[in-house]
Amino acid sequence: MGATEFEKVMSEGYAFPGASLLLGAPLLEGAVAADARVRLPLGMMNRHGLISGATGTGKTKTLQVLAGQLSTAGVPVFLADLKGDLSGLAAPGVPDSKLTDRAKAVGIPFTPTAYPVEFLSLTGKQGIQLRATVSSFGPLLFARALGLNETQQSVLALVFKFCDDKGLLLLDLADLKAVLQHLSGTGAAELADYGGMSKPTVGVLLRKMTELEQQGADRFFGEPEFEVEDLLRVDDQGRGVLCVLELSDFQDRPALFSTFMMWLLASLYRELPEIGDPEKPKLVFFFDEAHLLFEGAGKAFLAQIEQVARLIRSKGVGVFFVTHTPKDVPPDVLAQLGNRVQHALRAFTPDDEKALRATANTFPRSQFYDIPKTLTSLGIGEALVTVLSPRGTPTPVVATLLAPPLSLMGPIPPQDLEQRAARSPWNAEYATAVDRESAREQLMARAQGAAATVAAAPAASRRTGAEAEPKSVVEQLGKALGSPAGRSLQRELVRGIFGVLGIRTGTRRRRSTW
Repeated sequence: MGATEFEKVMSEGYAFPGASLLLGAPLLEGAVAADARVRLPLGMMNRHGLISGATGTGKTKTLQVLAGQLSTAGVPVFLADLKGDLSGLAAPGVPDSKLTDRAKAVGIPFTPTAYPVEFLSLTGKQGIQLRATVSSFGPLLFARALGLNETQQSVLALVFKFCDDKGLLLLDLADLKAVLQHLSGTGAAELADYGGMSKPTVGVLLRKMTELEQQGADRFFGEPEFEVEDLLRVDDQGRGVLCVLELSDFQDRPALFSTFMMWLLASLYRELPEIGDPEKPKLVFFFDEAHLLFEGAGKAFLAQIEQVARLIRSKGVGVFFVTHTPKDVPPDVLAQLGNRVQHALRAFTPDDEKALRATANTFPRSQFYDIPKTLTSLGIGEALVTVLSPRGTPTPVVATLLAPPLSLMGPIPPQDLEQRAARSPWNAEYATAVDRESAREQLMARAQGAAATVAAAPAASRRTGAEAEPKSVVEQLGKALGSPAGRSLQRELVRGIFGVLGIRTGTRRRRSTW
């Protein structure tokens, strides 16, 4: 088939009604099809996607291209920035001959553009300090952050359940430490109905928590907890705000930051209302270095990821996993990713060859390409693409010359980033930690109260039976809810209300429309 037939197939295959994002222009045997364009329907961004390829093939630039166009379309975006490159989204690009030539080849003018960006940080050093409470993380995610085995995870789940039953708030690491020390010491008898736990296991948990503190994790466990609704912002020009999580100072702790990102995603799943298939997504979430999320993950954790990926689409949230090859993503999750941008792969070893074949098998058949051969011959800034059409069917596989980012391709100066973060309205809201009464203080008060009760026992024994009874309906209700059956009912209500990955301990703020 000739170039004319190729252009016709690609023009028809990527001609969508309604708004769409420009990915680039079709390539066949090194020649650009000048009259065709490769697009991704905006309304299908919540069907999730995969951006993959070898190191240095242009995945970060693809993120920039998509994030910039989403912002222009009024869609907020969340991105993780491990290397610091994505901070350039906040500054206009610097034109040169390569960029202008590429823009011309894909049919757009090169118009340097800066986008509205909020910089976030897990340490508070390179952006707005993010925090989450230990309780909202829940035992499953917290066990992942600690790197626990199944036995240790079950003990941690027992501790969370005990705290739920006793009304002990786990807000920061100090709270969880206090509970563990209490249950392995004077409060050991309180675990009689829970099965108990060994002191060696408690010792392991305490040591791992100390390691977390040494890694700086104590900075992001606590309050004020980040409100995930803040991710859904547009600016006064109607552009979606890009929330960039700066991780260059945290990249050597992958299990920790990938788990925190999963908490953000799970919180969105838990809190956003069902909206079906909107004309454009409410948020697009780019999960960079996605293989770090899945490495060493247990069955329960993987099942939770699959559930969130499968159901969050109806909340209007699109999730794009960014990694090296599709095999980095478990099959049940990969099956949920309808949009694919596959950059070049290299086959230097037998394992590389096996991964190449596996990747090629994830694409539909093509009448124009030998897909394994094409995957190894793609240049920087080129990719093999297939997306979902508005009808939900895959588009023809096409090698694509990707459009260039219009923002700065590189980091902005550190002092510029710091100044932007300092000017952010979020700075006043999240910068200062809050230490309200929680498990640590509650246990201390309980111990002091127990001592006072012992001292007051003689006086209490002189009270009459009538005086000891509740005197009002409110008091009687309180007594009923304090009974074992009442506490069980409350636990079920809490678990039902607060979702799949732990309870929420903060107070949700009512928000006006952005």
